[in-house]
Amino acid sequence: MYASLKKAVGITLASLLITTAVNAEPERDRPQHQYKITITNITKHQSFTPFIVASHKPAVHFFSLGEPASEAIANIAEGGDTSLLAEQLSNSRGVSDIAKSEGLLAAGSSVEITIAAAAGVRTLSLAAMLLPTNDTFVALDAVALPTQRALTYLAYAYDAGSETNSETCATIPGPLCGGVPFSPEDSGEGFVHLAAGISGSGDIDAAEYDWRGPVAKVVIERL
Repeated sequence: MYASLKKAVGITLASLLITTAVNAEPERDRPQHQYKITITNITKHQSFTPFIVASHKPAVHFFSLGEPASEAIANIAEGGDTSLLAEQLSNSRGVSDIAKSEGLLAAGSSVEITIAAAAGVRTLSLAAMLLPTNDTFVALDAVALPTQRALTYLAYAYDAGSETNSETCATIPGPLCGGVPFSPEDSGEGFVHLAAGISGSGDIDAAEYDWRGPVAKVVIERL
C-alpha cells in the first residue's frame, strides 16, 4: 500500500541516497574488500523474505525512526519487494555494492551473503519483511563494517507504519496467509517505529508468531 500522502512525504531514502557530488568517483569503481554476512532468524516461528544488503557511505540510510517510510521500504515491509530499493541504491554514488539472498529464511535458520565494499566504505544496511505481518521488517541501518575481526549485531523488527496492523490473512502475503501484499488505500500509522509484535487480534496466533526483542543475529566478517 502506498497512498498519495505517503508518496509526498516518504522521500527520506531517495534524498539520502543522493548525497555525493556529481563529479565524485562512484564508490563501486574503487578497490574493494569482501565481506561475508551471516543472518540467523532467532524468532520462534516468523519467516524472513529475501534480504537486500548494501555497503555504502555513512550518509546513506534505509529509513529513519519517527519519519514516514519511503515507498521502497514500504514495498519491502508489506510485500517483501526489494526491486525499488535496489534500483535506488544502484543509482546512488554513495553505494558501493548491493547483494540479495534467495528464498524465505525460516525460524532458526541462517543464510550467508557475500558483499563487496570499496576502500573507505565502512557502513552496511540490510532489510527484509517478517511473515506473517502486515508491514513489519527486520533491518540494520548504516552499521559499521569490521576492519579486522568479525562484528555481531542483533537486528530488531520495525513497523513501516504504512499499513494498519489488522493481522487478517486477507492483507498478509506469504505461505501461511496468501493474502494481498499491498493496500494502497490504507496509510497505517504514517511513520516508522519499533514493531509491537503480534497481538492475536486477527487471524495470526500470537502464541506461535509473536516475538519480543531482537529478531535476527547478524555476523559480518571481513574476508
